[in-house]
Amino acid sequence: MTNLFTRRRALQSAACGFGSLALAGLSDSQAHASLRMPPIRAKAKRVIFLFMQGGVSHVDSFDYKPRLDKDDGKFMNFDDARVIANTGKRQSSQRVFKPLWKFAQHGQTGRWASELFPEMNRHVDDMCFIHSMHTEGVAHGPATLFLHCGSTNFVRPSIGSWAVYGLGSENENFPGFISIAPSAGNGGPRNYGNAFLPAVYQGTAVGRAGAPASEATIRNLSNTQLSRETQRRQLDLLQSLNAEQLKKAPGDSEMEAVLNSYELGWKMQQNAPDILDLSKETAATQKLYGIGDKATDNFGKQCLMARRLCEAGVRFVQVTYGDNGANPAWDQHSNMPQHGTHARAVDRPIAGLLADLKQRGLLDDTLVWWGGEFGRTPYAQGNGTGRDHNPDGFTVWLAGGGVKSGFAHGATDEFGHFAVESKVHMHDLHATILHLLGLNHEKLTYRYSGRDFRLTDVHGRVVDEIIA
Repeated sequence: MTNLFTRRRALQSAACGFGSLALAGLSDSQAHASLRMPPIRAKAKRVIFLFMQGGVSHVDSFDYKPRLDKDDGKFMNFDDARVIANTGKRQSSQRVFKPLWKFAQHGQTGRWASELFPEMNRHVDDMCFIHSMHTEGVAHGPATLFLHCGSTNFVRPSIGSWAVYGLGSENENFPGFISIAPSAGNGGPRNYGNAFLPAVYQGTAVGRAGAPASEATIRNLSNTQLSRETQRRQLDLLQSLNAEQLKKAPGDSEMEAVLNSYELGWKMQQNAPDILDLSKETAATQKLYGIGDKATDNFGKQCLMARRLCEAGVRFVQVTYGDNGANPAWDQHSNMPQHGTHARAVDRPIAGLLADLKQRGLLDDTLVWWGGEFGRTPYAQGNGTGRDHNPDGFTVWLAGGGVKSGFAHGATDEFGHFAVESKVHMHDLHATILHLLGLNHEKLTYRYSGRDFRLTDVHGRVVDEIIA
């Protein structure tokens, strides 16, 4: 049977360039190779996005506002996008709510940060804070989609898909984009989807939000019933039949992606089990991430997996701290002390990730991005004990990958409500991340339905001030 139609012949005979696509996997030699010669000198080879689903309160963590302590308990008028959206009123009287965690200066740079994240605070000299973020969407669904895809409602490719479309993967044995423990809500698969980009650029989900990290694996990676040689012969036969089928549907990118996924799946069977096996790490490394401790074990394993995947050549890795419930993890509308529980779960693992990347020499060309879809209000929602959504001013931080270390850019007003100084829109952050990867956000386009689309639509500027 193999004499009639060899694997190489099957691949070479497929239409629309699929032969070279499957043969090369997701390596830099596949389609759109011209895009993979970035005109901009790349400062980062890969991205780890630590998504804090629900919106961490910036005024309780990294954006120090003494005015909140001074005016705590006072009722004042605030303009608020969410109140306007819900009631149509321009202003509302709200009770100023001071931070629940004390602020202090940290590191040689003296960056202000609260005791909410004591372990992360040890790394402020490696971080680049953007205190003037603002975004679109006052609810989790649209704001989360905008964070990932640059659009609040239309189906658009996610930033990870754009990155792999522009650069490919560094390792032909793995997908270029992996999402660890993604949430099923607030956009779900769209947040790591390819939309109208060829299907080969969609993210690969590993695990799910709210589930144990032990389930964060790729199912059916091994077949103990058949030998490797027998499995290879089966795949060769299947691919030869698929290649013939593809001739009848030239230009079908979804079919090409399916065929390519079989070849990539075979390669992953030989490599992924080792990469996903965290037991190969030393006890000291596992302790660094908090693995073995009840509070930090789960997210620690996910962060360590992210490091191993990046080390193996995965271009874009997202790690979600969240759940699949109606209210995302950091969404404390009525119980701000719950922020402390979530902080204990992620603080040590994230600090461990930064330390591990740095000691391995990976932080220089790995961009770590931490943040949520928006921040929280400086007042108590409904005169209670929580904070509402705040898309008008919040903080994210970046580390490594060509950004200035120990640096702070922009500012919110004296209450931490609105971004007022050196404002950075989410489109600007997207443009900057692509720039650090060596991609021009205005030229990274894909023609669909007669129009050239891009991640930043017709907006966005590179925030040169934060680039080292």
